[in-house]
Formats: sequence, C-alpha cells, structure tokens
Amino acid sequence: MRRHLVRGCEGAIVLGAMVLGAMVLGATALRAQALPEGPGSEILEARCVSCHQVDLITSQRLSLAGWTRELDKMIRWGATIDAAERDPLQTYLAANFAPKPAASHAATPGEAVFSRACLGCHGSDLVEAQRLTRAGWVREVEKMMRWGAAVGDADKDPLVDYLAGKHGPR
Repeated sequence: MRRHLVRGCEGAIVLGAMVLGAMVLGATALRAQALPEGPGSEILEARCVSCHQVDLITSQRLSLAGWTRELDKMIRWGATIDAAERDPLQTYLAANFAPKPAASHAATPGEAVFSRACLGCHGSDLVEAQRLTRAGWVREVEKMMRWGAAVGDADKDPLVDYLAGKHGPR
C-alpha cells in the first residue's frame, strides 16, 4: 500500500512539473510574440514583464512624456531600472506603444481637451467602454485631475460634456 502511494505521489510531481514547464514555455512564447524587436525590448522583458503582463504594457499607448512619467512612477514604487536602461526603455516604449493618431476633423473644445489631456495616457477604447453618466464623468475627470492630468478648471466642464455626450450610458 505504501509503495503504491509513493508511486502516485511521484507521478503527481512529474505531471505537475510537466504542466508548470508547459505554462512557462507558453508564457515565454507569448511574450516573445507580443513584443516588437528593437533596442529596449530586452530591458522591457527583464524589468517590466516580470511583474506585468505584456498586454497591460502594450495597451497603454503613451507619448514619450507619458512613458517617462510611467517609468518615474514605477521607480518610485520599487522598480529597478538603472540610469543606463532608462533612455533606451522609454524610447522603445514610445516608439512602439504611442497613442494612435486621432482622425482629423473640427474638434469641439471638450474633444480637444480629451485629445490633449486624456489620450496621452489612455486609449480611446478604455474611455469608450466606461459609459458613465455625467455625474460619473465628473467624478472620473476630477480624480484624473487630482492624479495630475493636465486639465484646468476651465477645461473640466467642456471635457465632461464631451465625455457624457459621446460616452454616456446607452
């Protein structure tokens, strides 16, 4: 009986090791497929992907200034990125994961604020998915202002009007 139990445990350990190995290989393959090659990709892989999934990073769509702020924040929170790695990493991120260009048309004042102040950090798909009421957009915009969004008091109401009109509840 004891011998049978030991064999069962050995089998479970071997099976567990095989499953874990497949998961690690699969995750490594997904990371390699998801990140474009270039100077800085190795730094991203070593410093960022150890804590964050690739899709979280690649979906950010930030400008160089936005990626610089993001790296500042991550370093304040304990990320280990040395001075020699910083410039290639933020340049790589900005080159590969920049905001998508906005369609050119006459923008309303709120839309102009949205393009200038929001799209540098957020993709439009994230905003579109919110579907908040006007009161919800007021709270969201005020929160972003507290967190450092470049939205002045004069810009707040036009921005909220734009967001509530375009991305309000259906």
